[in-house]
Amino acid sequence: MVAYKLLDLPGFENLEGLIINLQTMITVNHLTYTYPGNTQPTIKGVNFSLGKGEILGFLGPSGAGKSTTQKILIKLLPGFSGEISIMGKSLNHWDETYYQHIGVGFELPNHYQKLTALENLRFFASFYPKAKRNLMEFLAMVGLEDAANKRVEDFSKGMQMRLNFIRALIHDPEIIFLDEPTSGLDPVNARIMKDIIRDLKMKGKTIFLTTHNMHDAEELCDRVAFMIDGEIRLIDQPKALKHTYGSRTVTVEYQNGNLNQEEFQLDGLIKNQGFVDILSKYKLESIHSKEASLEDIFIQTTGRQLQ
Repeated sequence: MVAYKLLDLPGFENLEGLIINLQTMITVNHLTYTYPGNTQPTIKGVNFSLGKGEILGFLGPSGAGKSTTQKILIKLLPGFSGEISIMGKSLNHWDETYYQHIGVGFELPNHYQKLTALENLRFFASFYPKAKRNLMEFLAMVGLEDAANKRVEDFSKGMQMRLNFIRALIHDPEIIFLDEPTSGLDPVNARIMKDIIRDLKMKGKTIFLTTHNMHDAEELCDRVAFMIDGEIRLIDQPKALKHTYGSRTVTVEYQNGNLNQEEFQLDGLIKNQGFVDILSKYKLESIHSKEASLEDIFIQTTGRQLQ
């Protein structure tokens, strides 16, 4: 079982001491993988678990091992060492019925280009006994209903990414693997995708998300794992990481004839006379805590840039 304090989950900030248990869906112990022909492993002793209704983000630059880990988990790369359990069953013991339980949204769209969007969905839905039959609802979900009968070869990359995304959902899988789900999308459609991902979480879906987009990770993920050179260097909740690595200060901007800015220690702030004087005497423009971004923390803990 995976345990979290309720105060770490949205909506339970004031319920200290209460505990929620989540059913463990994925457990990975000492995962190591070496590509054929290579002498050095690409994945080096990785450990993590993922609970029901949880979103785990694997973050790192290209070549860090994120996609390799995902390919192992979806049974595209055999020959790994270590132990992987999916829904309480060893990954090696799952047969083809495994794919009835997982959905995969690849980073690069892979459709039949000469078929229409609806024809593509119908074809892939035929692989799954419990696939949803009202496929137009899925197209409408991502704003593609008007392009249902349009050949995919005429789609933009963003349209193909959205089609790729809903294709992973048509059989109502318990576990969803997403690789850079907002890549190539404009801000409006990226927001639609992120809202859908949040809704899937609320419905109890387990989501494994690989990305180098720290903003997506911070918005969506319950926990993030920083991966570099095939190793997980750090794994925790975004909020906890920002508290640990951020500076306990607040910056105040105020008008005193000119725009001024001062920084104060967060501890004992209410008793700081300078801070109190600003609040009582001047027009306040802004006040905010000085938190570290996930990208700052990634660079600090790994010594590497994301790109």
